[in-house]
Amino acid sequence: MGDRIVADQWGCDVAVLGSRYQDVHVDYKRALFEEAPELALPVYMLVVSFGLADIGLDDGPVEIAPGTHRFPGGGAINLEPVTLDAGDVLIRHPWALHRGTPNVTDIPRALLTIRYVRRWYADDSREVCSIPVSAWRSLTAEQQSVMRFPVEGQVST
Repeated sequence: MGDRIVADQWGCDVAVLGSRYQDVHVDYKRALFEEAPELALPVYMLVVSFGLADIGLDDGPVEIAPGTHRFPGGGAINLEPVTLDAGDVLIRHPWALHRGTPNVTDIPRALLTIRYVRRWYADDSREVCSIPVSAWRSLTAEQQSVMRFPVEGQVST
């Protein structure tokens, strides 16, 4: 996607003992050109996820149906678990069908996710978590320039 991207959404999914399968879903699906939803375009958004520790089959890994970001719907899908070692990064398209799975261990499983978009892309169709003003002020100007998050309180520059 080049160097002209910004992070515009973030979140953390924590599966705990007793959690259940999520419904299969996409994180976000809004066509760039609503009048031509099947138009194949270069990637203009992606999702980057990483665990804070190893995520094995018992920890509640995400399951993804490969190739479904271009899937028109209908038919059978094949969900594949994605295990991660600490330090691994999962990069996927937000339109790919996926779900969280049950964590059957006593240790909560945290999966952090950041959505990156091309700088020119913006939408307000989802609520985005804000970041504390103290965290924003702790970032360098270069770090701030690659983020488009709402910030709690006023930010003076």
